[in-house]
Amino acid sequence: MTSLRALGPAPDLDGAPKRFRLPLSGKFAVAFVGLVTLVLLINGVVDLSLNFEDAKRTAIEVQREKARGAAERVEAFLSEIESQIGWTTRAEWRRVPLEQQRYDFIRLLRQAPAITEVAYLDPSGKEQLRVSRLEPDVVASGKDFSTAPRFTQALKDKTWFGPVYFRRGSEPYMTVSVAHAGRDPGVTVAEVNLKLIWDVVSAIRNGTSGYAFVTTATGRLIAHPDLSLVLRDTDLSSLPEVAGALSGKAGAKDYEITSGLGGGLVLAAHAVVPRVDWIVFVQLSLREAMEPLTESIIQTVSLMGLGVLMAGVAGTFLARRMVIPIRQLEDGAERFGAGDLSERIVIRTGDEIETLAHRFNSMARRVQESYETLEAKVEERTRDLNQSLDDLQRAQSRLVQSEKLASLGQLTAGIAHEIKNPLNFVNNFASLSKELVDELRDALKPAALDPDIRDEVDEIAGLLKGNLDKVVQHGRRADSIVKNMLLHSRTGSGEHRPVEINALVEESLNLAYHGARAAKPSFNVTLARDYDPAAGIADIYPQEITRVLLNLMSNGFYATEKKAEGAVPGYAPTLSVVTRDRGDSVEIRVRDNGTGIPESVKAKMFDPFFTTKPAGEGTGLGLSLSHDIVVKQHGGTVDVATEPGAFTEFTIVLPRRGTEVAEPVTAPTPAFAAEPKSQP
Repeated sequence: MTSLRALGPAPDLDGAPKRFRLPLSGKFAVAFVGLVTLVLLINGVVDLSLNFEDAKRTAIEVQREKARGAAERVEAFLSEIESQIGWTTRAEWRRVPLEQQRYDFIRLLRQAPAITEVAYLDPSGKEQLRVSRLEPDVVASGKDFSTAPRFTQALKDKTWFGPVYFRRGSEPYMTVSVAHAGRDPGVTVAEVNLKLIWDVVSAIRNGTSGYAFVTTATGRLIAHPDLSLVLRDTDLSSLPEVAGALSGKAGAKDYEITSGLGGGLVLAAHAVVPRVDWIVFVQLSLREAMEPLTESIIQTVSLMGLGVLMAGVAGTFLARRMVIPIRQLEDGAERFGAGDLSERIVIRTGDEIETLAHRFNSMARRVQESYETLEAKVEERTRDLNQSLDDLQRAQSRLVQSEKLASLGQLTAGIAHEIKNPLNFVNNFASLSKELVDELRDALKPAALDPDIRDEVDEIAGLLKGNLDKVVQHGRRADSIVKNMLLHSRTGSGEHRPVEINALVEESLNLAYHGARAAKPSFNVTLARDYDPAAGIADIYPQEITRVLLNLMSNGFYATEKKAEGAVPGYAPTLSVVTRDRGDSVEIRVRDNGTGIPESVKAKMFDPFFTTKPAGEGTGLGLSLSHDIVVKQHGGTVDVATEPGAFTEFTIVLPRRGTEVAEPVTAPTPAFAAEPKSQP
């Protein structure tokens, strides 16, 4: 082993303070897991927000339907009472013998259990006959009701429903008067026991914790599953849901999320029985009403946790595989730096790291040879060695970055392919299921189903179809992200050749403008061109630079269109393109007078998957891909200047000659991966 005394002693670092250093594999794994976690978190938050609104909307509509159904049942009960009284109001009924009239009233009481008393008032309003379950029958009492509402309102409206009252402080009653047919009609007056409405209300099913109740227009309780509350003549006008219904404010909601009668939060809805101004309420505990949302939260959190776990395992595995050759280089360089000039590094990776190892070995061989020859050339060889070490550091830095990009591209392409096949399956079968739901509805139309069952079937079918629409919507969004992931994994394509810059920029501008016009015929913008004749020719990948220009120009069109939608007075959408000669490089500027970019967004605009566009209008890969093409593939720079509400200007500087950095790093693309279409 050759000594390195001529180079001086190695620095002693034993006395230097030690600090925690995260290895490269750990940094890569942390970055990968962090990125996946951020994406999953954003997706989870958006999904939970949408699910909450859907669950709330569905629960409210269900309670509304139940309230309307309950009101219809109460209305049907009143109509039945009116119909039962109606056969005693025929014009010829007044002419039958008194005993026959009394027999008809007795028969009415037998047929209508809710009616406890019925009386006949002659055309002058005097009572001629009264038959009761609770008191002796009265004939020709002559009691005058000519000014009473039961007589006057019945003659005016044909049917009169009186206010609710409590007889002897117990059960609720109501007076129903029906005018007779013919000239100078009399009136049949019936006292109706409303306790039978209790059975109607008790039969209404609303989940496991919900129930229905009925109040008067003043908030007095008429029917409730708890009969003791009714018998106590309970006033519920102060209950929040009842108070809201009694307020009578224009535009008042027909539902409330408030405290229920028994405490706890409930979702309540109401409907009015118009003929008697009664209000039917249905309520369900908020926890039970929003139970589907709870299940969705658990499912989403579970999937997010699983995704983070899988990302951690995958990131750790790939990071370790990637840094092993780099650690070999590090160890070999350390031994070489310690004085072992016979050290040789053997790496068989078939990429830039292997090339670096060969260069390192060649350098080591030359250094060793220089020390075995003439001592006089020590200083000269030392300078060469220092220069070689500087080159090694720069090459190592570039190769480490290239290896990271290549591994990430391979990972992205593989993951995207594995996701695409089941994603296509989900999208196709979701669309097919929507059609099957419609066919199911059509198949059930001729079937003889109970109306409640049919309504429930239609409701379930509607919910199922709505869920399938969401599956299709998010499936298409995921498919767009997969396509852009495949595009992002492919760095470098096409031919590397000299190109006339002004012609390339003009062609890209025309493509972007006509593409925007084809997508939206009403789109219009003023194009300003300022091409430097001295811009000349640059050695680039024209296909990739065209992709960058199309993306920047399309973003400019989008910004001007959004600002135009704000109806700013005197605003004229404009996009300008400028080229300038910079000697060894050429400059391209793309400027729009659109919405501008906030400072908080500017710092993250080149990050993958970051976008401010609404869902379905962008994936957040365009600027990230453009940055990689200009900086990593061509060795250029991308800068942005912006003022919110005024303008945004991107400045691209490209070297005229290709450099080592400009050599494209192409991630291995599996044979099964489809070639992604170029998108700005």
